[in-house]
Amino acid sequence: MKLCPWYMALFLLPVCLQSQKLPTRDEELFQMQIRDKALFHDSSVIPDGAEISGYLFRDNPKRYFFVVEEDNTPLSVIVTPCDAPLEWKLTLQELPEEASGEGSGEPEPLEEQKQQIVNEEGTELFSYKGNDVEYFVSSSSPSGLYRLELISTEKDTHFKVYATTTPESDQPYPELPHDPRVDVTSLGRTTVTLAWKPTPTSSVMKQPIQYCVVINKEHNFKSICAVEAKMNADDAFMMAPKPGIDFNPFDFAHFGFQSDNSVGKDRSFMPKASSSKLLRQITTKPKVDIQKFCIGNKNIFTVSDLKPDTQYYFDVFAVNAATNMSTAYVGTFARTKQEAKQKTVELKDGKVTDVFIKRKGTKLLRFSPVSSHQNVIFSVHSCLDTIQIQVRRDGKLLLSQSIEGVRQFQLRGKPKAKYLIRLKGSKKGASMLKILATSKFNKQPFPSLPEDTRIKTFEKLRTCSSVTVAWLGTQERNKFCIYKKEVDDNYTEEHKKRDQNQCLGPDTRKKSEKVLCKYFHSQNIHKAVTTETIKGLQPGKSYLLDVYVMGHGSHSVKYQSKIVKTRKFC
Repeated sequence: MKLCPWYMALFLLPVCLQSQKLPTRDEELFQMQIRDKALFHDSSVIPDGAEISGYLFRDNPKRYFFVVEEDNTPLSVIVTPCDAPLEWKLTLQELPEEASGEGSGEPEPLEEQKQQIVNEEGTELFSYKGNDVEYFVSSSSPSGLYRLELISTEKDTHFKVYATTTPESDQPYPELPHDPRVDVTSLGRTTVTLAWKPTPTSSVMKQPIQYCVVINKEHNFKSICAVEAKMNADDAFMMAPKPGIDFNPFDFAHFGFQSDNSVGKDRSFMPKASSSKLLRQITTKPKVDIQKFCIGNKNIFTVSDLKPDTQYYFDVFAVNAATNMSTAYVGTFARTKQEAKQKTVELKDGKVTDVFIKRKGTKLLRFSPVSSHQNVIFSVHSCLDTIQIQVRRDGKLLLSQSIEGVRQFQLRGKPKAKYLIRLKGSKKGASMLKILATSKFNKQPFPSLPEDTRIKTFEKLRTCSSVTVAWLGTQERNKFCIYKKEVDDNYTEEHKKRDQNQCLGPDTRKKSEKVLCKYFHSQNIHKAVTTETIKGLQPGKSYLLDVYVMGHGSHSVKYQSKIVKTRKFC
Protein backbone atom coordinates (compact mmCIF):
# COMPACT_ATOMS: atom_id res chain seq x y z
CA MET A 1 0.00 0.00 0.00
CA LYS A 2 1.28 3.43 -0.90
CA LEU A 3 0.36 6.67 0.88
CA CYS A 4 0.90 10.15 -0.53
CA PRO A 5 2.86 12.54 1.72
CA TRP A 6 0.49 14.78 3.69
CA TYR A 7 1.86 17.99 2.28
CA MET A 8 1.14 16.78 -1.27
CA ALA A 9 -2.31 15.49 -0.45
CA LEU A 10 -4.24 18.36 -2.01
CA PHE A 11 -1.96 19.20 -4.91
CA LEU A 12 -1.25 15.67 -6.14
CA LEU A 13 -4.53 14.08 -5.12
CA PRO A 14 -5.57 12.98 -8.69
CA VAL A 15 -2.16 11.36 -9.24
CA CYS A 16 -2.28 9.45 -5.98
CA LEU A 17 -5.87 8.23 -6.20
CA GLN A 18 -4.85 4.94 -7.74
CA SER A 19 -2.66 3.99 -4.77
CA GLN A 20 -3.88 6.18 -1.87
CA LYS A 21 -6.19 4.46 0.60
CA LEU A 22 -7.90 7.15 2.71
CA PRO A 23 -9.57 6.39 4.91
CA THR A 24 -7.83 3.12 5.62
CA ARG A 25 -7.98 0.60 8.40
CA ASP A 26 -4.52 -0.72 7.66
CA GLU A 27 -3.44 -1.19 11.29
CA GLU A 28 0.18 -0.14 10.82
CA LEU A 29 -0.80 3.04 9.02
CA PHE A 30 -3.64 3.69 11.45
CA GLN A 31 -1.30 3.52 14.44
CA MET A 32 1.10 5.86 12.67
CA GLN A 33 -1.74 8.33 12.15
CA ILE A 34 -2.74 8.13 15.80
CA ARG A 35 0.80 8.77 17.01
CA ASP A 36 1.53 11.58 14.62
CA LYS A 37 -0.93 14.20 15.83
CA ALA A 38 0.68 16.84 13.62
CA LEU A 39 -0.47 14.87 10.57
CA PHE A 40 -4.09 15.48 11.55
CA HIS A 41 -3.76 19.21 12.21
CA ASP A 42 -1.39 20.10 9.42
CA SER A 43 -3.20 18.26 6.63
CA SER A 44 -6.74 18.36 5.32
CA VAL A 45 -7.03 14.60 5.33
CA ILE A 46 -9.39 12.96 7.83
CA PRO A 47 -7.90 9.71 9.16
CA ASP A 48 -10.26 6.77 9.48
CA GLY A 49 -11.42 6.02 13.02
CA ALA A 50 -9.72 8.89 14.88
CA GLU A 51 -11.25 12.04 16.35
CA ILE A 52 -9.44 15.20 15.26
CA SER A 53 -9.65 18.69 16.75
CA GLY A 54 -9.72 21.84 14.67
CA TYR A 55 -9.90 25.61 14.99
CA LEU A 56 -11.99 27.97 12.87
CA PHE A 57 -11.59 31.69 12.46
CA ARG A 58 -14.88 33.51 11.96
CA ASP A 59 -16.11 33.54 8.34
CA ASN A 60 -13.04 31.57 7.25
CA PRO A 61 -14.15 28.14 5.94
CA LYS A 62 -12.05 25.02 6.37
CA ARG A 63 -12.20 21.91 4.19
CA TYR A 64 -11.33 18.28 4.87
CA PHE A 65 -11.12 15.41 2.37
CA PHE A 66 -11.13 11.65 2.37
CA VAL A 67 -11.53 8.95 -0.26
CA VAL A 68 -13.86 5.96 -0.20
CA GLU A 69 -12.44 3.44 -2.66
CA GLU A 70 -15.24 0.92 -3.02
CA ASP A 71 -18.98 1.18 -3.52
CA ASN A 72 -21.40 0.04 -0.81
CA THR A 73 -19.00 1.10 1.98
CA PRO A 74 -20.52 2.02 5.38
CA LEU A 75 -19.71 5.60 6.35
CA SER A 76 -20.22 7.70 9.49
CA VAL A 77 -19.18 11.34 9.95
CA ILE A 78 -19.68 13.15 13.27
CA VAL A 79 -19.07 16.88 13.80
CA THR A 80 -18.99 18.34 17.33
CA PRO A 81 -19.19 22.15 17.65
CA CYS A 82 -17.45 23.71 20.65
CA ASP A 83 -18.42 27.12 21.97
CA ALA A 84 -20.20 28.35 18.80
CA PRO A 85 -22.68 27.05 16.20
CA LEU A 86 -21.24 25.68 12.96
CA GLU A 87 -22.41 25.40 9.38
CA TRP A 88 -21.11 22.29 7.66
CA LYS A 89 -21.88 20.21 4.62
CA LEU A 90 -20.66 16.94 3.16
CA THR A 91 -20.34 16.56 -0.61
CA LEU A 92 -19.32 13.70 -2.91
CA GLN A 93 -17.24 14.01 -6.04
CA GLU A 94 -16.67 11.06 -8.32
CA LEU A 95 -13.09 9.90 -8.73
CA PRO A 96 -11.51 10.76 -12.12
CA GLU A 97 -11.07 7.87 -14.50
CA GLU A 98 -7.64 6.30 -14.76
CA ALA A 99 -7.68 6.75 -18.55
CA SER A 100 -9.16 9.24 -20.92
CA GLY A 101 -12.66 8.94 -22.23
CA GLU A 102 -11.35 7.75 -25.65
CA GLY A 103 -10.08 4.57 -24.04
CA SER A 104 -6.66 5.19 -25.52
CA GLY A 105 -4.95 4.15 -22.31
CA GLU A 106 -3.07 7.42 -22.19
CA PRO A 107 -3.45 9.20 -18.84
CA GLU A 108 -4.84 12.71 -18.86
CA PRO A 109 -2.35 15.49 -18.21
CA LEU A 110 -2.00 16.44 -14.50
CA GLU A 111 -3.30 19.96 -15.05
CA GLU A 112 -6.43 18.60 -16.73
CA GLN A 113 -7.08 16.22 -13.80
CA LYS A 114 -6.69 19.02 -11.26
CA GLN A 115 -8.96 21.28 -13.27
CA GLN A 116 -11.52 18.48 -13.49
CA ILE A 117 -11.80 18.21 -9.69
CA VAL A 118 -11.77 21.95 -9.10
CA ASN A 119 -14.57 22.56 -11.56
CA GLU A 120 -16.75 19.73 -10.29
CA GLU A 121 -18.87 20.91 -7.36
CA GLY A 122 -20.04 17.43 -6.52
CA THR A 123 -23.27 16.14 -4.97
CA GLU A 124 -24.32 17.52 -1.59
CA LEU A 125 -25.07 14.61 0.74
CA PHE A 126 -25.81 16.41 3.99
CA SER A 127 -25.78 19.89 5.51
CA TYR A 128 -26.41 21.25 9.00
CA LYS A 129 -26.39 24.55 10.86
CA GLY A 130 -26.40 24.74 14.65
CA ASN A 131 -24.54 23.74 17.80
CA ASP A 132 -25.77 20.15 18.16
CA VAL A 133 -23.49 17.15 17.77
CA GLU A 134 -24.73 16.02 14.35
CA TYR A 135 -24.22 12.74 12.50
CA PHE A 136 -24.13 11.66 8.87
CA VAL A 137 -24.61 7.90 8.69
CA SER A 138 -24.85 5.75 5.58
CA SER A 139 -24.86 1.96 5.50
CA SER A 140 -23.89 1.92 1.82
CA SER A 141 -21.87 4.82 0.41
CA PRO A 142 -20.53 5.07 -3.14
CA SER A 143 -16.84 5.37 -3.89
CA GLY A 144 -15.52 8.85 -4.48
CA LEU A 145 -13.83 11.87 -3.05
CA TYR A 146 -15.70 13.21 0.03
CA ARG A 147 -15.34 16.80 1.08
CA LEU A 148 -16.33 18.19 4.48
CA GLU A 149 -16.61 21.99 4.61
CA LEU A 150 -17.07 23.89 7.89
CA ILE A 151 -17.58 27.56 8.70
CA SER A 152 -18.35 29.60 11.82
CA THR A 153 -20.19 32.86 11.21
CA GLU A 154 -20.41 33.96 14.87
CA LYS A 155 -16.86 33.84 16.23
CA ASP A 156 -13.58 31.96 16.29
CA THR A 157 -14.16 28.51 17.72
CA HIS A 158 -12.95 24.96 18.23
CA PHE A 159 -14.58 21.84 16.82
CA LYS A 160 -14.05 18.08 16.57
CA VAL A 161 -14.54 15.73 13.61
CA TYR A 162 -14.74 11.93 13.55
CA ALA A 163 -15.12 9.79 10.43
CA THR A 164 -15.07 6.01 10.02
CA THR A 165 -15.82 3.35 7.39
CA THR A 166 -16.35 0.69 10.08
CA PRO A 167 -18.98 2.27 12.37
CA GLU A 168 -20.34 -1.04 13.65
CA SER A 169 -17.05 -2.25 15.09
CA ASP A 170 -15.60 1.11 16.17
CA GLN A 171 -18.22 2.63 18.51
CA PRO A 172 -15.70 4.91 20.29
CA TYR A 173 -18.49 7.10 21.66
CA PRO A 174 -20.45 5.62 24.59
CA GLU A 175 -23.96 4.56 23.67
CA LEU A 176 -26.89 6.22 25.42
CA PRO A 177 -29.61 4.16 27.12
CA HIS A 178 -33.16 4.08 25.72
CA ASP A 179 -34.08 6.81 28.19
CA PRO A 180 -31.17 9.30 28.02
CA ARG A 181 -32.66 11.89 30.36
CA VAL A 182 -31.10 13.19 33.57
CA ASP A 183 -33.67 13.16 36.39
CA VAL A 184 -33.83 15.33 39.51
CA THR A 185 -34.72 12.92 42.32
CA SER A 186 -34.34 15.29 45.28
CA LEU A 187 -34.46 19.06 45.57
CA GLY A 188 -33.51 21.20 48.57
CA ARG A 189 -32.43 24.76 49.32
CA THR A 190 -28.72 24.04 48.75
CA THR A 191 -28.66 20.49 47.32
CA VAL A 192 -29.92 18.68 44.22
CA THR A 193 -29.70 14.92 43.67
CA LEU A 194 -29.42 13.69 40.06
CA ALA A 195 -29.88 10.19 38.63
CA TRP A 196 -29.60 8.68 35.14
CA LYS A 197 -29.67 5.26 33.52
CA PRO A 198 -26.24 3.68 32.85
CA THR A 199 -24.84 3.45 29.35
CA PRO A 200 -25.00 -0.03 27.71
CA THR A 201 -21.41 0.46 26.56
CA SER A 202 -20.10 -0.47 30.00
CA SER A 203 -22.08 -3.68 30.44
CA VAL A 204 -22.42 -4.93 26.85
CA MET A 205 -19.11 -3.90 25.30
CA LYS A 206 -17.13 -4.09 28.56
CA GLN A 207 -15.51 -0.71 27.94
CA PRO A 208 -14.29 1.46 30.86
CA ILE A 209 -16.84 4.22 31.38
CA GLN A 210 -16.92 7.14 33.80
CA TYR A 211 -19.54 9.86 34.20
CA CYS A 212 -18.88 13.60 34.43
CA VAL A 213 -21.48 15.99 35.86
CA VAL A 214 -21.48 19.67 34.89
CA ILE A 215 -23.38 22.41 36.76
CA ASN A 216 -23.84 26.03 35.68
CA LYS A 217 -26.40 28.86 35.80
CA GLU A 218 -26.64 29.71 32.08
CA HIS A 219 -27.72 26.79 29.88
CA ASN A 220 -27.27 23.11 29.09
CA PHE A 221 -24.28 21.91 27.07
CA LYS A 222 -24.27 19.54 24.10
CA SER A 223 -20.69 18.29 24.49
CA ILE A 224 -17.76 18.21 26.90
CA CYS A 225 -15.66 20.25 24.49
CA ALA A 226 -18.30 23.00 24.72
CA VAL A 227 -17.95 22.86 28.52
CA GLU A 228 -14.17 23.04 28.34
CA ALA A 229 -14.31 25.92 25.86
CA LYS A 230 -16.53 27.86 28.27
CA MET A 231 -14.39 27.02 31.31
CA ASN A 232 -11.25 28.09 29.45
CA ALA A 233 -12.80 31.25 28.01
CA ASP A 234 -10.18 33.41 29.74
CA ASP A 235 -7.44 31.45 27.98
CA ALA A 236 -9.15 31.35 24.58
CA PHE A 237 -6.48 33.41 22.87
CA MET A 238 -3.70 31.26 24.28
CA MET A 239 -5.54 28.19 22.98
CA ALA A 240 -5.70 29.57 19.46
CA PRO A 241 -3.43 27.84 16.93
CA LYS A 242 0.07 29.17 16.28
CA PRO A 243 0.76 30.92 12.95
CA GLY A 244 2.43 28.82 10.32
CA ILE A 245 1.67 25.60 12.21
CA ASP A 246 -2.07 25.09 12.47
CA PHE A 247 -3.41 27.55 9.91
CA ASN A 248 -2.52 29.71 6.98
CA PRO A 249 -0.85 33.05 7.86
CA PHE A 250 -3.57 34.83 5.89
CA ASP A 251 -6.05 33.78 8.58
CA PHE A 252 -4.45 36.43 10.79
CA ALA A 253 -6.36 39.10 8.92
CA HIS A 254 -9.14 38.47 11.44
CA PHE A 255 -6.85 39.62 14.24
CA GLY A 256 -5.49 42.61 12.33
CA PHE A 257 -2.12 41.01 11.55
CA GLN A 258 -0.12 41.38 8.39
CA SER A 259 -0.54 38.58 5.87
CA ASP A 260 2.94 38.49 4.35
CA ASN A 261 5.38 35.64 4.73
CA SER A 262 7.28 37.41 7.47
CA VAL A 263 4.59 36.42 9.95
CA GLY A 264 5.88 32.90 10.17
CA LYS A 265 9.44 34.13 10.71
CA ASP A 266 8.79 36.70 13.39
CA ARG A 267 7.13 35.08 16.37
CA SER A 268 6.44 38.48 17.98
CA PHE A 269 3.72 39.03 15.43
CA MET A 270 1.38 41.04 17.67
CA PRO A 271 1.87 44.83 17.75
CA LYS A 272 2.49 46.16 21.25
CA ALA A 273 -0.55 48.42 21.27
CA SER A 274 -2.96 45.72 20.13
CA SER A 275 -1.25 43.21 22.44
CA SER A 276 -1.86 45.24 25.58
CA LYS A 277 -5.43 46.01 24.53
CA LEU A 278 -6.19 42.35 23.89
CA LEU A 279 -4.60 41.25 27.15
CA ARG A 280 -6.70 43.80 29.03
CA GLN A 281 -9.82 42.36 27.41
CA ILE A 282 -8.80 38.86 28.45
CA THR A 283 -7.78 39.64 32.03
CA THR A 284 -10.92 41.68 32.74
CA LYS A 285 -13.24 38.92 31.55
CA PRO A 286 -15.36 37.62 34.44
CA LYS A 287 -14.68 34.09 35.59
CA VAL A 288 -17.15 31.55 34.24
CA ASP A 289 -19.23 29.91 36.97
CA ILE A 290 -19.12 26.25 35.91
CA GLN A 291 -18.45 23.20 38.06
CA LYS A 292 -17.40 19.83 36.64
CA PHE A 293 -17.24 16.59 38.65
CA CYS A 294 -16.06 13.25 37.25
CA ILE A 295 -17.47 10.60 39.59
CA GLY A 296 -16.43 7.22 38.17
CA ASN A 297 -19.14 4.74 37.15
CA LYS A 298 -21.81 5.87 39.67
CA ASN A 299 -25.10 6.95 38.08
CA ILE A 300 -26.41 9.00 41.00
CA PHE A 301 -24.87 12.21 42.36
CA THR A 302 -25.80 14.89 44.89
CA VAL A 303 -24.71 18.45 44.20
CA SER A 304 -24.23 20.53 47.35
CA ASP A 305 -23.35 24.10 48.36
CA LEU A 306 -25.84 25.61 45.91
CA LYS A 307 -27.62 28.93 46.47
CA PRO A 308 -31.29 28.93 47.52
CA ASP A 309 -33.94 30.05 45.03
CA THR A 310 -31.49 29.84 42.11
CA GLN A 311 -31.92 28.06 38.77
CA TYR A 312 -29.15 25.64 37.78
CA TYR A 313 -28.54 23.58 34.65
CA PHE A 314 -27.26 20.02 34.99
CA ASP A 315 -25.52 17.91 32.32
CA VAL A 316 -24.14 14.39 32.44
CA PHE A 317 -21.54 12.99 30.02
CA ALA A 318 -20.55 9.35 29.60
CA VAL A 319 -16.81 9.26 28.88
CA ASN A 320 -14.98 6.29 27.35
CA ALA A 321 -11.85 6.13 29.51
CA ALA A 322 -9.98 4.24 26.77
CA THR A 323 -10.59 6.78 23.99
CA ASN A 324 -11.49 9.88 26.09
CA MET A 325 -14.46 10.38 23.76
CA SER A 326 -17.80 11.26 25.30
CA THR A 327 -21.55 11.34 24.74
CA ALA A 328 -23.97 13.80 26.31
CA TYR A 329 -27.15 12.76 28.09
CA VAL A 330 -30.21 14.98 27.75
CA GLY A 331 -29.56 17.61 30.41
CA THR A 332 -32.05 19.10 32.81
CA PHE A 333 -32.52 22.17 35.00
CA ALA A 334 -34.04 22.93 38.39
CA ARG A 335 -34.52 25.82 40.79
CA THR A 336 -33.42 25.26 44.36
CA LYS A 337 -35.97 25.86 47.09
CA GLN A 338 -36.34 29.23 48.76
CA GLU A 339 -35.06 29.97 52.22
CA ALA A 340 -37.77 29.60 54.82
CA LYS A 341 -39.35 32.99 55.33
CA GLN A 342 -38.13 34.51 58.55
CA LYS A 343 -40.50 35.85 61.12
CA THR A 344 -39.91 39.55 61.62
CA VAL A 345 -39.80 40.66 65.26
CA GLU A 346 -41.47 43.99 66.07
CA LEU A 347 -39.44 46.24 68.40
CA LYS A 348 -41.38 48.36 70.89
CA ASP A 349 -40.20 51.89 71.45
CA GLY A 350 -37.91 52.07 74.49
CA LYS A 351 -38.11 48.36 75.40
CA VAL A 352 -35.07 46.07 75.47
CA THR A 353 -35.54 42.89 73.39
CA ASP A 354 -33.49 39.70 73.78
CA VAL A 355 -32.42 38.08 70.48
CA PHE A 356 -30.94 34.61 69.89
CA ILE A 357 -29.25 33.82 66.55
CA LYS A 358 -28.08 30.37 65.44
CA ARG A 359 -24.54 29.89 64.10
CA LYS A 360 -24.28 31.73 60.77
CA GLY A 361 -27.98 32.54 61.11
CA THR A 362 -29.86 35.80 60.63
CA LYS A 363 -32.73 37.60 62.35
CA LEU A 364 -34.97 40.37 61.04
CA LEU A 365 -36.40 43.08 63.28
CA ARG A 366 -38.77 45.93 62.45
CA PHE A 367 -39.17 49.28 64.20
CA SER A 368 -41.97 51.75 63.45
CA PRO A 369 -41.58 54.93 65.53
CA VAL A 370 -44.17 57.70 65.83
CA SER A 371 -44.49 59.83 62.71
CA SER A 372 -43.15 63.00 64.37
CA HIS A 373 -39.75 61.56 65.31
CA GLN A 374 -36.57 63.43 64.38
CA ASN A 375 -33.96 60.82 65.31
CA VAL A 376 -33.82 57.14 66.15
CA ILE A 377 -31.40 55.61 68.67
CA PHE A 378 -30.35 51.96 68.47
CA SER A 379 -28.57 50.50 71.51
CA VAL A 380 -27.07 47.05 71.00
CA HIS A 381 -25.34 44.76 73.48
CA SER A 382 -23.66 41.73 71.85
CA CYS A 383 -23.35 39.17 74.63
CA LEU A 384 -20.98 36.66 73.01
CA ASP A 385 -19.14 36.89 69.69
CA THR A 386 -19.14 39.70 67.15
CA ILE A 387 -22.36 40.20 65.19
CA GLN A 388 -23.16 42.08 61.97
CA ILE A 389 -25.93 44.68 61.96
CA GLN A 390 -27.60 46.41 59.02
CA VAL A 391 -30.29 49.09 59.37
CA ARG A 392 -32.44 50.17 56.42
CA ARG A 393 -34.98 52.97 56.37
CA ASP A 394 -37.69 52.40 53.77
CA GLY A 395 -35.24 50.19 51.86
CA LYS A 396 -32.29 52.58 52.00
CA LEU A 397 -29.18 51.29 53.80
CA LEU A 398 -28.25 53.61 56.68
CA LEU A 399 -25.91 51.47 58.77
CA SER A 400 -23.74 48.37 58.28
CA GLN A 401 -21.22 47.48 61.00
CA SER A 402 -19.74 44.71 63.12
CA ILE A 403 -20.54 44.97 66.83
CA GLU A 404 -18.78 43.54 69.86
CA GLY A 405 -19.86 44.48 73.36
CA VAL A 406 -22.05 47.60 73.77
CA ARG A 407 -22.66 50.09 70.95
CA GLN A 408 -25.12 52.93 70.40
CA PHE A 409 -26.12 54.52 67.07
CA GLN A 410 -28.15 57.66 66.44
CA LEU A 411 -29.73 57.91 62.98
CA ARG A 412 -31.60 60.82 61.46
CA GLY A 413 -35.33 60.13 61.22
CA LYS A 414 -37.95 60.70 58.58
CA PRO A 415 -41.73 61.13 59.02
CA LYS A 416 -43.68 57.87 58.82
CA ALA A 417 -40.47 55.93 58.12
CA LYS A 418 -40.10 52.23 58.91
CA TYR A 419 -36.79 50.64 59.91
CA LEU A 420 -35.68 47.11 59.07
CA ILE A 421 -32.81 45.70 61.16
CA ARG A 422 -30.94 42.62 59.90
CA LEU A 423 -28.68 40.82 62.38
CA LYS A 424 -26.20 38.15 61.28
CA GLY A 425 -24.60 35.78 63.76
CA SER A 426 -21.03 34.59 64.16
CA LYS A 427 -19.41 31.71 62.27
CA LYS A 428 -18.00 30.38 65.54
CA GLY A 429 -21.28 29.60 67.25
CA ALA A 430 -24.67 30.88 68.40
CA SER A 431 -25.02 34.57 69.24
CA MET A 432 -27.05 36.36 71.89
CA LEU A 433 -27.74 40.07 72.12
CA LYS A 434 -29.98 42.72 73.62
CA ILE A 435 -31.30 45.56 71.46
CA LEU A 436 -33.29 48.69 72.17
CA ALA A 437 -34.75 51.11 69.62
CA THR A 438 -36.30 54.43 70.58
CA SER A 439 -37.22 57.78 69.10
CA LYS A 440 -37.00 59.44 72.54
CA PHE A 441 -33.87 60.63 74.33
CA ASN A 442 -34.08 58.31 77.31
CA LYS A 443 -31.19 57.23 79.48
CA GLN A 444 -28.88 54.68 77.91
CA PRO A 445 -30.14 51.23 79.05
CA PHE A 446 -26.70 49.64 78.81
CA PRO A 447 -23.87 51.20 80.81
CA SER A 448 -20.79 52.43 78.99
CA LEU A 449 -17.61 50.37 79.30
CA PRO A 450 -13.91 51.15 79.11
CA GLU A 451 -12.03 49.83 76.11
CA ASP A 452 -10.22 47.32 78.34
CA THR A 453 -12.68 45.12 80.25
CA ARG A 454 -10.13 42.73 81.77
CA ILE A 455 -9.85 42.02 85.51
CA LYS A 456 -6.25 42.31 86.73
CA THR A 457 -4.82 40.34 89.68
CA PHE A 458 -1.75 41.19 91.76
CA GLU A 459 0.57 38.21 92.17
CA LYS A 460 2.47 39.67 95.14
CA LEU A 461 -0.77 40.32 97.04
CA ARG A 462 -2.09 36.78 96.56
CA THR A 463 -2.34 34.80 99.85
CA CYS A 464 -3.79 31.48 101.01
CA SER A 465 -7.15 33.13 101.82
CA SER A 466 -7.38 36.26 99.64
CA VAL A 467 -6.65 37.81 96.25
CA THR A 468 -6.50 41.46 95.24
CA VAL A 469 -8.00 42.55 91.90
CA ALA A 470 -8.41 45.79 89.91
CA TRP A 471 -10.48 46.95 86.94
CA LEU A 472 -11.04 50.10 84.92
CA GLY A 473 -14.11 52.33 85.18
CA THR A 474 -15.44 55.32 83.22
CA GLN A 475 -16.05 59.03 83.72
CA GLU A 476 -19.73 58.27 84.42
CA ARG A 477 -20.75 57.19 87.91
CA ASN A 478 -21.79 53.52 87.81
CA LYS A 479 -22.55 50.72 90.23
CA PHE A 480 -20.13 47.76 90.14
CA CYS A 481 -20.78 44.37 91.71
CA ILE A 482 -18.18 41.61 92.07
CA TYR A 483 -18.98 37.90 92.39
CA LYS A 484 -16.86 34.79 93.05
CA LYS A 485 -17.43 31.06 92.43
CA GLU A 486 -15.19 28.13 93.32
CA VAL A 487 -14.32 25.93 90.31
CA ASP A 488 -12.51 22.59 90.15
CA ASP A 489 -9.97 21.15 87.75
CA ASN A 490 -12.75 20.00 85.41
CA TYR A 491 -13.53 23.58 84.43
CA THR A 492 -13.34 23.28 80.62
CA GLU A 493 -13.28 25.76 77.73
CA GLU A 494 -16.98 25.04 77.19
CA HIS A 495 -17.75 26.13 80.75
CA LYS A 496 -15.55 29.18 80.29
CA LYS A 497 -17.33 30.22 77.09
CA ARG A 498 -20.72 29.86 78.75
CA ASP A 499 -19.60 32.02 81.66
CA GLN A 500 -18.35 34.68 79.20
CA ASN A 501 -21.95 35.43 78.19
CA GLN A 502 -22.23 39.11 79.10
CA CYS A 503 -26.02 38.97 79.05
CA LEU A 504 -26.14 36.69 82.09
CA GLY A 505 -26.53 39.24 84.89
CA PRO A 506 -26.23 39.07 88.70
CA ASP A 507 -29.77 37.70 88.86
CA THR A 508 -28.39 34.37 87.56
CA ARG A 509 -25.86 34.11 90.41
CA LYS A 510 -26.32 32.65 93.88
CA LYS A 511 -26.52 35.14 96.76
CA SER A 512 -23.60 33.37 98.46
CA GLU A 513 -21.37 34.21 95.45
CA LYS A 514 -21.81 37.97 95.88
CA VAL A 515 -18.76 39.72 97.35
CA LEU A 516 -19.83 43.39 97.31
CA CYS A 517 -21.24 46.28 95.25
CA LYS A 518 -19.73 49.77 95.05
CA TYR A 519 -20.02 53.03 93.10
CA PHE A 520 -17.03 54.82 91.59
CA HIS A 521 -15.95 57.03 88.68
CA SER A 522 -13.26 59.59 87.82
CA GLN A 523 -13.29 62.65 85.61
CA ASN A 524 -9.70 61.76 84.71
CA ILE A 525 -10.06 58.64 82.57
CA HIS A 526 -6.51 57.57 83.39
CA LYS A 527 -7.34 57.49 87.11
CA ALA A 528 -10.64 55.63 86.75
CA VAL A 529 -9.24 52.49 88.39
CA THR A 530 -10.51 50.68 91.44
CA THR A 531 -9.09 47.79 93.49
CA GLU A 532 -10.69 45.30 95.81
CA THR A 533 -9.38 42.53 98.09
CA ILE A 534 -11.54 39.39 98.18
CA LYS A 535 -11.16 37.56 101.49
CA GLY A 536 -12.44 34.34 103.05
CA LEU A 537 -11.04 32.01 100.35
CA GLN A 538 -9.69 28.47 100.84
CA PRO A 539 -5.98 27.64 100.35
CA GLY A 540 -4.98 26.09 97.03
CA LYS A 541 -8.43 26.60 95.48
CA SER A 542 -9.42 28.12 92.09
CA TYR A 543 -12.12 30.81 91.87
CA LEU A 544 -14.03 32.38 88.98
CA LEU A 545 -14.29 36.16 89.47
CA ASP A 546 -16.85 38.36 87.65
CA VAL A 547 -17.44 42.11 87.73
CA TYR A 548 -20.83 43.52 86.64
CA VAL A 549 -21.51 47.17 85.88
CA MET A 550 -25.18 48.06 86.36
CA GLY A 551 -27.04 50.29 83.94
CA HIS A 552 -30.45 51.94 83.69
CA GLY A 553 -33.37 49.57 84.30
CA SER A 554 -31.15 46.92 85.95
CA HIS A 555 -29.50 46.02 82.61
CA SER A 556 -25.95 44.92 83.40
CA VAL A 557 -22.80 44.27 81.39
CA LYS A 558 -20.18 41.82 82.58
CA TYR A 559 -16.44 42.30 82.37
CA GLN A 560 -14.24 39.46 81.12
CA SER A 561 -14.22 36.58 83.61
CA LYS A 562 -11.02 35.85 85.51
CA ILE A 563 -9.84 32.62 87.18
CA VAL A 564 -7.50 33.03 90.18
CA LYS A 565 -5.93 30.47 92.53
CA THR A 566 -4.99 31.06 96.15
CA ARG A 567 -1.63 29.97 97.50
CA LYS A 568 -1.51 26.46 98.89
CA PHE A 569 1.10 27.23 101.53
CA CYS A 570 1.68 30.51 103.31
